[in-house]
Amino acid sequence: MIAVVIVDDHPVVRAGLREILGATADARVTAEFASAEELLACLADLACDLLLLDIRLPGIDGLEALRRIRRLRPGLPVLVLSVYAEEQFALRALKAGASGYLAKESAPEELIRAVRRVAAGGRFLSAAFAEKLAYTSLGAKADRLPHERLSDRELQVLRLLACGMSQAEIARRLGLSAKTVATYRGRIAVKTGLATTAEMVAYAVRNGLCEEGRPSSP
Repeated sequence: MIAVVIVDDHPVVRAGLREILGATADARVTAEFASAEELLACLADLACDLLLLDIRLPGIDGLEALRRIRRLRPGLPVLVLSVYAEEQFALRALKAGASGYLAKESAPEELIRAVRRVAAGGRFLSAAFAEKLAYTSLGAKADRLPHERLSDRELQVLRLLACGMSQAEIARRLGLSAKTVATYRGRIAVKTGLATTAEMVAYAVRNGLCEEGRPSSP
């Protein structure tokens, strides 16, 4: 029996995943968390075979959670669930240590296949993401979008700036100094050519980095 732990801030999503997995003969949900902070607080002693992790979480986001999970439980398989069609999110998640990446709108059958494969030590990437990543890996660097040149932290800061947060607010949110955030903003401007907050908001919306005009995660 595959013991699955769900980390997602939406109760409806957790209920749906629990129902899908509960209908199988070889998987069951043993614990649920609404944030990465809740998970990390007890991860060391948590009995599970697989984590289902939402990449879009309040507070500590999915990418940062992945890094911390890898430090605390390096052998624990993590299957990331995402609403993002942007292949760069999949690539960043895999680089951060995810064993698989699956769109939330995937069919239940695909979710079950992904859980079984990842729990068995394999990797899983939905066909749509695999095709996009293959294209990305073959493409020339000159063809990359500006935000694809950003580090994970720079991308995080860009999305918070696009959300309308001040540098001081971002510093408090991420536990950084205001000077460090200013440095990140400068790097973002150089790498993307986005000089103003208005340009950052427009760019974030245009390139699927936001949900309903606001970044859905830091």
